Amino acid sequence: RGHFERVAAGAGRTLRRTWPNADATVVDALPVDAILAEARRFRAKLIVLGWRGYGPMARLFMGSVSRGVVRLALCPVLVVRRRCDIRTVVVGMDGSPNARKAGRFLASLTPPRGARVILVYIVEPVTVPSAGLLPGTVRSVLAREATKVNAERLRQGERELRAMAPRLKKAGWRVSTRVRLDVPLRGLLEVTKASKADLVCVGARGTGGVRPLLLGSVAQGALDRCPVGVLLVR
Repeated sequence: RGHFERVAAGAGRTLRRTWPNADATVVDALPVDAILAEARRFRAKLIVLGWRGYGPMARLFMGSVSRGVVRLALCPVLVVRRRCDIRTVVVGMDGSPNARKAGRFLASLTPPRGARVILVYIVEPVTVPSAGLLPGTVRSVLAREATKVNAERLRQGERELRAMAPRLKKAGWRVSTRVRLDVPLRGLLEVTKASKADLVCVGARGTGGVRPLLLGSVAQGALDRCPVGVLLVR
């Protein structure tokens, strides 16, 4: 226990450089249970955890504690991969209530000077499946309808981002938007890479008794594959 108390004391000193009232303590309990219990006790607005994966297989080795807390926490969770200043945040939007919560959570924070948010809405395109036995005129009609559906969903994405952007700007973030056709996770990761983002923020879908099964494919994929920290908001 003495070793852990020394580690906690060191962490407390580091935190107090920024938060003078910060404290650190050692809890004798299973790690996931202890973290979640302390979060409930303090009515935490955010839990911050580290990532334990290294090397090309890193996505398979997210620490079991981090994974357990992410799946069961009732508040937002930030999983940190590396030390960095948060200057650019990519926010994945998809029109869902959970994605809007992610945007609102960022808007509740005071951003660092000059920090920016990139709101990203990825529309997975509707395509016409192979239909070689159908007449050419039918295939043409289906293709036109798919194009119309994709265009409307892109317009919906633009409306969604226009609705969220003012809230973030009012909080002090510089805001830009991206709407594109792509596979959601791939598109999100490509924007993250191209923008050299420091953090990705997404909504997590878990609710109720089956929360561990409903984190959401994009949220889970971001945790597994994103090269920077991930903030999951419920």
